[in-house]
Amino acid sequence: MKTKKMMMGGGLMLAAGLMASTAPAQPQAQPSAEHESAKPTVVLVHGAFADSASWNGVIAVLEHDGYHVIAAPNNLRGVRADADVVADVVKNVAGPVVLVGHSYGGSVISEAAEGAGNVKALVYVAAFAPEAGETAIGLTGKFPGSTLGPTLAPPVKLTGGGNDLYIQRDRFPAQFAADVPLAAARLMAAGQRPIAEAALNEPETAPAWKHTPSWFIYGDADRNIPPAAMAFMAKRAKARQTVVVKGASHVVMVSHAMEVAGLIEQAAKAP
Repeated sequence: MKTKKMMMGGGLMLAAGLMASTAPAQPQAQPSAEHESAKPTVVLVHGAFADSASWNGVIAVLEHDGYHVIAAPNNLRGVRADADVVADVVKNVAGPVVLVGHSYGGSVISEAAEGAGNVKALVYVAAFAPEAGETAIGLTGKFPGSTLGPTLAPPVKLTGGGNDLYIQRDRFPAQFAADVPLAAARLMAAGQRPIAEAALNEPETAPAWKHTPSWFIYGDADRNIPPAAMAFMAKRAKARQTVVVKGASHVVMVSHAMEVAGLIEQAAKAP
């Protein structure tokens, strides 16, 4: 496993400008056969308290470099149910796929890639990579460092039972996006997607990282998932490369879009 640390790069300005638009990126038409033979399709899966717009800076870089990108829907209802939605997206891509997940989206891609023969690589962006039987909540508490719990708003009771979780809007910038310009972080707070509490407590069943090559990137100032937990998961998955971005928050794909896109491209080019 190769690990390296990166200083702050140029991704922040690019991502911050693009984050001013909060409309989620939509799935696009499938690439031509000629395009498929040259580059795999990149499928991006957002995590809790975010939406597909969190990938805007990364999408801009990847598309500039000639990659076809799909920001897949993630309903944030439960690992298996969300993985089934992503798996359907992947099945409809002709050709190889690099599957990328942020935060809770890492649990989803781990499950969605199992049995998907066209997924050539998994990229974990400040993300969970659970073992069978593990949960996002359990992994968060495995190491000290997460300050998420006290920043959550009172749970929203769901008609069908259970709770939805949000981050308090006034605490969102410091907790979730401390290295993003404040105006952009406030927009993210207003547009955050809630996650079902049950989803964070649902165990993984069949993690694809056990047999699919993986890459990891995260910030050493992440306040949602302890950096020590992500280092542990990357080592356990025998990641081909682990990038630790100095000073980066939980939304490293927003503040360091260039670095995240660069790692995705390395995964795409790997044999």
